Amino acid sequence: MIDVAENLARVRERIRRAAMRVGRAPEEVLLVGVSKSVDVERIRRALAAGLPALGENRVQEAGEKIEALGHAVPWHMVGHLQTNKARDAVLLFDLIHSVDRLDLARELQRRAVAAGRVVEVLVQVNLSGEATKGGFGADELKGALEAMTELPALRVRGLMTIPPPVERAEESRGWFRRLRDLRNEAGLEHLSMGMSDDFEVAVEEGATMVRVGTAVFGPRG
Repeated sequence: MIDVAENLARVRERIRRAAMRVGRAPEEVLLVGVSKSVDVERIRRALAAGLPALGENRVQEAGEKIEALGHAVPWHMVGHLQTNKARDAVLLFDLIHSVDRLDLARELQRRAVAAGRVVEVLVQVNLSGEATKGGFGADELKGALEAMTELPALRVRGLMTIPPPVERAEESRGWFRRLRDLRNEAGLEHLSMGMSDDFEVAVEEGATMVRVGTAVFGPRG
């Protein structure tokens, strides 16, 4: 059986050391355990060991897990969000990391108003211009953020990115640094960046949220 508690302790220690290397407090970094395709029992073990937040890639899968597990910790939407899933996402998630286009932002606004709530979001930035990834280009970001100020039921808390695949974690540093600069220019709070293979570099470059799946839960299945 996968020792999720041991994995979690190891990841938290790696976050702590990365933060300390650059003079940050480890408490500034929220560990989001990405539980895509992970069974409910394994998630329960992670929660019992102190995992502070959960992230899901698919709305339907998240709904089933939230029904089973409740809202003991915040649930984050970390995957691509289809516009036709906006209504459910607004009702299910505490934070949506992947607002990658204005039509999605406007639909989330509409659904949030209908639900009588304000939805907290991060804006996804596609720094590398990869066609396979969603998100605003760096040159589009200012205009997108200005447009979102006209959507009062959306509260933009920060930025998110997924860097291109690299052979070594260190090669992601430039992308993380660029997102941090954009966040600072926009006067926002959060940076969601870094996954199992590169979260330590992300922490060193200012991540306030890291999205870690395999390193916490072990192999999917």
